[in-house]
Amino acid sequence: MNRSWIGLSVLGRVLSAMIAVVLYSLLLYLLRGFFNTAIIAILYLVPVVVMASLFGGLAGISASIFSFLIFNFFFLQPIYTFQVAHPQDFLAMFVLLGVAILVSNLMARSQQRLQQVQAREQELRRLYELSAALTGQIDGDRIAEILAQKIHEVFPGATIEITADTPLRRFHAMVPPGATPGHEAPCTRIPLYASKGPLGEICLHGHSGVFTLEEDRLLQTYASQGALALERAILAEIETRSRVLEESDRLKTAILSSVSHELRTPLASIQAAATSLFDPSVALEPAARQELQEILLEEIEHLTQLVGNLLNMSRLEAGALKLQRQWNSMAEIVDTALRRLRRSVGERVLEVNVSEDLPLVSVDSVLMEQVVLNLVRNSLKFAPPYTPITISAVVEGESLKVQVKNRGPHIPEEHLEHIFDKFYTIPGMENQRGTGLGLSICKGIVEAHGGTIHAENLADGVAFSFTIPSLQRIPLANLPDDEESE
Repeated sequence: MNRSWIGLSVLGRVLSAMIAVVLYSLLLYLLRGFFNTAIIAILYLVPVVVMASLFGGLAGISASIFSFLIFNFFFLQPIYTFQVAHPQDFLAMFVLLGVAILVSNLMARSQQRLQQVQAREQELRRLYELSAALTGQIDGDRIAEILAQKIHEVFPGATIEITADTPLRRFHAMVPPGATPGHEAPCTRIPLYASKGPLGEICLHGHSGVFTLEEDRLLQTYASQGALALERAILAEIETRSRVLEESDRLKTAILSSVSHELRTPLASIQAAATSLFDPSVALEPAARQELQEILLEEIEHLTQLVGNLLNMSRLEAGALKLQRQWNSMAEIVDTALRRLRRSVGERVLEVNVSEDLPLVSVDSVLMEQVVLNLVRNSLKFAPPYTPITISAVVEGESLKVQVKNRGPHIPEEHLEHIFDKFYTIPGMENQRGTGLGLSICKGIVEAHGGTIHAENLADGVAFSFTIPSLQRIPLANLPDDEESE
């Protein structure tokens, strides 16, 4: 239907054509001295074309008949009668009527085709907007919401509700949001069909269920596109869950493999040392007894470290790591960590360049000690014997940078960005004792504090550096007794 005459009744269109022809005839009557009869007959095609263009074929035919009658009455001899004096005038009059009706029909058909093209264009535009909005969406609830919004734009008087029940969960959307249509209100239902069967339905609350051909075609296409998008979201969620389960299984397998390997050696050493120490039939020299005692303590400490790392990793993975932040001195944290390493360090030189005048940092001191412990233990493991290990700390902007440097072999460049991954070991060093968790735990703890950690190759070794923000520039002696905690 042509937009320019939407809402006009049949009588309104006929009256509009009559008024237009009468006014136009008045103008021609005033100018009759300048035109002959043939020209006037041709000029009467103007209101016919205009009426057909504006108000459709009925108005064009009405204008043709009114033009025929007025042309006969006012412009053909004898004037002011409906008689025709000359046969050629009679022919001109009916030619005018025939041409006017023909032109009127042609204009009406042209307008109808234009209307169809415009409707099709609008339909394609709506489909494109829906396709563009759904592209890349893998959230089923969001897809249902977008589909409901687009349908509501076509049927603004209805409340659109979309539900889709899947094996994973239920998707739901309603537009306008929060609407509560009554049970007595009519509801038109359109099913959502995917490749494996029905997914759900579209419900138009408050709609009579009577659609035009264009509306029905658009609604069915919307339902098809929405079902495909929902099916894509379901497949994406299934894939994500499968990937998570696969990663979980891989992680469990790696943990079991690593822990079983790591536990076997210290437990065997502990059992052997304890058996020798507590067996009265075994005579031990004082030096041998002391050595067994040191082995026993060392292996117990290694087991404690292993279990602690596993617990910390499980807390990091589960997001259950809660920081007990307080204002702490990095010098005290480093000193406490190194005291726990006295037995492991042995005769190796530790160079500590951490000033007590550094600003305080807001950290969980226990977890930060674990970071220092793991980094130093890593250096003890891979650096050559009798080479020094340097621990230093400096202020960089609003952060504190802590570095642990050793004289160990360079890390290949392709492995630098992966050494903080769980269970990652550099090829060729798999026989080194460890689970591959220490550095990944350091990364998790540092990032939980809002800092960063990285490794780099130096000219004479390897350095591990991490930064901690949130500095407090007050002397340690002036720190209040009730320290702020989070």
